[in-house]
Amino acid sequence: MIKISHKEFKDRINRMKDQMKREQFDLLIIYGDEYRRENLRYVSNFWPLFERGALVVPYEGEPILLAAPEGENVCKEMSAWPNISLIPDFACVTVPDDIEYPHANYTSFGSLFADIQQKTFLRKVGIVGADAMARQVYAAIVDGLAGCEVSDANAILFESRLLKSENEIACLKEAARIADVGYKALMAAAEVGKSELELSAAAHQAAFEAGAEAVPFCLVSSGKRVETIIGRATGKRIEDGDMVMAALAIQYEGYIATINFPFVVGTISERQRQFIDLLLEANDIAISKLRPGGKQSELVKAVKEHFRNRNVSQYDLYPPLHGCGVAEAESPYPNESTEGVFAPGMTVNTDISLFGHPDGSNRIEECFVITKDGYERMSRLVGELSRQWKETGNIDPAIVQ
Repeated sequence: MIKISHKEFKDRINRMKDQMKREQFDLLIIYGDEYRRENLRYVSNFWPLFERGALVVPYEGEPILLAAPEGENVCKEMSAWPNISLIPDFACVTVPDDIEYPHANYTSFGSLFADIQQKTFLRKVGIVGADAMARQVYAAIVDGLAGCEVSDANAILFESRLLKSENEIACLKEAARIADVGYKALMAAAEVGKSELELSAAAHQAAFEAGAEAVPFCLVSSGKRVETIIGRATGKRIEDGDMVMAALAIQYEGYIATINFPFVVGTISERQRQFIDLLLEANDIAISKLRPGGKQSELVKAVKEHFRNRNVSQYDLYPPLHGCGVAEAESPYPNESTEGVFAPGMTVNTDISLFGHPDGSNRIEECFVITKDGYERMSRLVGELSRQWKETGNIDPAIVQ
């Protein structure tokens, strides 16, 4: 089974400590919860469910993982770090009530930071994820750090996550493999009379059977509903000639790969064919710019120029590429003025979309790793669907069986 090793988690913390030294941070606090899990998962492997969590990283000494009582055992099961403390402020995020946990052995932020002060004098503290914290949690942390300068440190994690290790790439490839399995099942289930929910159910079942840890989302919309852009599946039944927009994101060991390919159920019109051709042309243009040293802005400009030349810019809603990793969409997320370049070890998704076009709305998403020679596809399915479409103007049913 592909996993991130304890050594790799330790290496990540050591790299972060190098950055802490440069920026004169004595302590980092990396926050996470069910909704914003990516940073905490990256540094600790812990993924809170109903509760909150944080990893406290002193410049001197080992990290301390903070959890809440109900998640203590799963925290111990998942955590890359043995030192775990329970914080009452991190209990269930969805209710205003004080929940009693009579057997919990709590500490407080004040006591925790006082213990750290015995080894490391705290002057400047960085918080990663303050933008995701509840106000009262942030206030409790700051109160416990009385006398310290508290600063936003999100940039440290964004920088650390930008280039992926071999293990991270392997996890993303496995997520993409599972996404291919789920998407094939979704397409195979797409028949006239079936509901969008049935397509989503087929994708979920196949993905979990293939080893998915989670399905962050499975967007399915059809007919006029494709204009919802990120529409969840509903009970709407598919009619002959309906275009389907289906985006499937699969999480494996914390890493998320997303794929999407436009298709029509039943009778396809010539205008629908031309619309899908338009998206494929733009996707090919984007892929041609994926090379080490290539300017990320040039990819964006090339796709935007293609849409301008085809007089469809008014249906182009956002940039055509984003990073992927422990978040479904992460850096780089370039625009036409971005100064960054592609580098080996970056993992990205093309996200080529047009919405509100008279002939349909849809997107193409597939995931890539930048290599020293160019790029490598992580999803085999999207590339094969693209090839079949270009050669025949249709999707070979054998691909999705």
